[in-house]
Amino acid sequence: MPTDTEQRKGILFALAAYGMWGLVPIYFKAVDHVSPFEVVAHRVLWSVAFLAVIILATGRWQEFTSYLKQRRLIAGLLLSAIIISLNWLVFIWAVGQDRILETALGYFINPLISVLLGMIFLGERLRLIQWLAIILAAIGVGYQLLLLGSLPWVALVLAFSFGFYGLLRKRLAVDAFSGLLIETLLLSPVALIYLIWLTLQGDMQFLFTTGYTTLLLIASGLVTSLPLICFAAGTRRLTLTLNGLLQYIAPSIAFLLAVFIYNEPLDGNKLITFAFIWTALVLFTAEGIWRTRRV
Repeated sequence: MPTDTEQRKGILFALAAYGMWGLVPIYFKAVDHVSPFEVVAHRVLWSVAFLAVIILATGRWQEFTSYLKQRRLIAGLLLSAIIISLNWLVFIWAVGQDRILETALGYFINPLISVLLGMIFLGERLRLIQWLAIILAAIGVGYQLLLLGSLPWVALVLAFSFGFYGLLRKRLAVDAFSGLLIETLLLSPVALIYLIWLTLQGDMQFLFTTGYTTLLLIASGLVTSLPLICFAAGTRRLTLTLNGLLQYIAPSIAFLLAVFIYNEPLDGNKLITFAFIWTALVLFTAEGIWRTRRV
């Protein structure tokens, strides 16, 4: 069990991580005049630069290079890289299309999706309350599909892509920083070729528009890396239950930003969908806390 001092540090790191992830729509709103594909390409390339500096500064370079010799690990990270790049692309596009509410819904659903994937792929058994929570979430999504005639595909793509990403990374023996650096390295040739093609087409925003846009795109690496640093530091110091509770901070902030800052419409029908998801999360979280206290 972590000491009180370590737990306090962990809470602060976790609050910083989830707070930054919750506020990240502000950043992507600032670059919504840039194609989502170009933003993802910059996010990949500048993440390589920032993460490489972190690996060097923390003395992990030898450990990092040892990962590069493991072919099965590299193959697994290539698959996880493709999945997380899809997650990034859909998220960035959704923010630019004033669909932050859907992104928040996706990350509220994500813990339930992760539990479901654990049952399917890892043979984990779901308890009664967990099944009830998943059923309530499915009812919320089904309500929007049947009565409103629209599937919240942004939310579902984000929830399932991040769920599968988490499942893959759980099975790969690599630390968070080295893993993400390898993932972005694997994606970097595609990102670089795409940016060269954009330049030849005369559509490149980086360096060819305003200095402000260029600086924002460079910052995409920091936007990716800094929350990860805090998340890793917090996770090491917190119990899974407490960390699980704190993870709802990010979609809650995004929800508030969408409604009160960006004035996205939250009508009664959308609220009903959210109500089902929130009820499911309350049951899911309360059951987890109850079981933890019994141990």
